[in-house]
Amino acid sequence: LLACGVCANAASADEEKIVNVYNWSDYIAPDTAEKFEKETGIKVRYDVYDGNEVLETKLLTGGSGYDVVYPSAYPFLKNQVKAGAFLELDKSKLANHSKIDPQALALIAGADPQNLHAVPYMAVT
Repeated sequence: LLACGVCANAASADEEKIVNVYNWSDYIAPDTAEKFEKETGIKVRYDVYDGNEVLETKLLTGGSGYDVVYPSAYPFLKNQVKAGAFLELDKSKLANHSKIDPQALALIAGADPQNLHAVPYMAVT
């Protein structure tokens, strides 16, 4: 699975900061979003899905409103990258990007050439 950036959710200084996450059900601990909110001050809107087809339909019809999603690499990520469903990641904002296992990045490069849209999350599938 991978984490992918979908839309730019730029909030002004006066607006509440929110990150919209769409993930598989049961993939994070129940208190993870709450801990993130306390540590960062960024509110989490967390929705779940139960299959890649559900995610892909939402992404490819446009306007999903999600900032981070978690597709499987093959064939879903590859199709979604090809369709232009994702923004490029700003790696300068990913402090630990340089610590990602190069072999994991190589595995997803077949679906996301140059690793522009996704980073490994859990097992790469």
